Amino acid sequence: MFNFFIPFFKRKQYIEEKDTMKKYLIVGLGNIGEKYANTRHNIGFKVLDAFAEQENIAFETQKLGDIAIYKIKGKTLLLLKPSTFMNLSGKAVLYWLTKENIPLENLLIITDDLNLSFGSIRLKTKGSDGGHNGLKDIQDKLKTTNYNRFRFGISDAFNKGKQIDYVLGEWDTEESEKLKERLDKSIELIKSFVLSGVNITMNTFNGK
Repeated sequence: MFNFFIPFFKRKQYIEEKDTMKKYLIVGLGNIGEKYANTRHNIGFKVLDAFAEQENIAFETQKLGDIAIYKIKGKTLLLLKPSTFMNLSGKAVLYWLTKENIPLENLLIITDDLNLSFGSIRLKTKGSDGGHNGLKDIQDKLKTTNYNRFRFGISDAFNKGKQIDYVLGEWDTEESEKLKERLDKSIELIKSFVLSGVNITMNTFNGK
């Protein structure tokens, strides 16, 4: 309900700030190109593709990435798949945050995590880049480590010196069979983040 006791000259600012708080930027990290489409490192793209398919929305190529828009209960989600390649993800994130005037607390980055077992999901509000080049660039461009990140476990089942081959490798048969259920759970997490807030979502989904 609008507060009419707000001075007239501040009403426009008040309305704009309320609209801003209803916008969310959901970023899936990955590399563009067909050869990367089904790799472990591209789980961010895969989650957003599953979201778009479930909700029957389409991505459009725009500046620095592909964008799909989804609205739910008065909230607007901008789903972003950066086209900058993983190591320059921060450029696209900063551009769309600034362009749409989205507050940092309404940003969610979806990324792969070698330190979590396959399919494990964990939402955090801050943290280090953990050696992940995409997160490293986002941290550099945003000048902070205090942003929400949704880590999707890909495990560390690789031999010494084979990390790059592993993360850029495709899901094995067993992983592929289990992936659908994990993607559905990931979509639930994203919606909870927007509708229920980060703290409730962490309590509900972390470790599940």
